Amino acid sequence: MAQYLLHHHHEPHECGVVFASFRGHESPLRHRPTLASCRFGGHAIWWTVESATSENALGLLPPYVAERTTATSVSEVDIP
Repeated sequence: MAQYLLHHHHEPHECGVVFASFRGHESPLRHRPTLASCRFGGHAIWWTVESATSENALGLLPPYVAERTTATSVSEVDIP
């Protein structure tokens, strides 16, 4: 399995819709902490997930959120 960083961005007026869209979507990302910048005006959310493909990784998100999200293949590195 590959590891992906999902980077989602939305406008300030879309916060409610983004969070509400998870209620109708079965996902292992629900009820799990992640990083977000909404409280500080950035309106971005990041998840690190394992998935076979970037398309499958985006499929963990509700369609409304996935349409505004990029999936980047990542791996851990040691910083000297």
